[in-house]
Amino acid sequence: EVLRLEQSNIIVKLGKQTEAMIPAREQIRRERWAQGNSIKAVIARVEESSKNGAQVVLSRANGDFLKELFRQEVPEIYEGTVEIKGVAREPGFRAKIAVYSRDEKIDPVGACVGMKGARVQTIVRELGNERIDIVQWNPDLDTFITRALTPANVIKLIHVPETRRTVVIISDENLALAIGKNGQNVKLAAELVQRNLDVFGENEWNQKDDETKAKITSPSAADFNQNRKAAR
Repeated sequence: EVLRLEQSNIIVKLGKQTEAMIPAREQIRRERWAQGNSIKAVIARVEESSKNGAQVVLSRANGDFLKELFRQEVPEIYEGTVEIKGVAREPGFRAKIAVYSRDEKIDPVGACVGMKGARVQTIVRELGNERIDIVQWNPDLDTFITRALTPANVIKLIHVPETRRTVVIISDENLALAIGKNGQNVKLAAELVQRNLDVFGENEWNQKDDETKAKITSPSAADFNQNRKAAR
């Protein structure tokens, strides 16, 4: 229960005696709370303070909160049949979650979506209409990256040796989809698959000569994508 608002912090009552805090950085932007509201959050950490002793810090913005919402809404996750392999979030705007089924008969994405989208929509409403992409995890990196960038059509993947960087060639008509608004989609996909993804349109890539392609896909070009973004 929300006890009070202190500047940008939300002070929450836990049980009869304990108070906890949701600082601004752990809140979902655009949400507004008032005294007496019921609020869901996860314990992010406990901070030691010489002034007030231990301070319980809650979060609605981290990946663990999204995981816990799915665990509560999806029985297959609660029971351990479906496993959450990764989460990437821009709180309040968009998230990607990778799921895997230990039972071949159960579709992990379908289990999370629920009948007519009922399960995922409950979570979306709790998060202030945050868009959630549910991705089926795969141990094959190429397959996982391709799924993480859905609905964009991936033409080719080039993994740069000795780095955690992958050059991704996308069909031109899907390039905007792959990148997303303000680069949001590719950023979350990269976080989900734990790789740096350098995205090129098919036409842009084909126009480059072999020497330029070699430079882009060499380990020494680790900062290429950052420089390219800055130039844009």
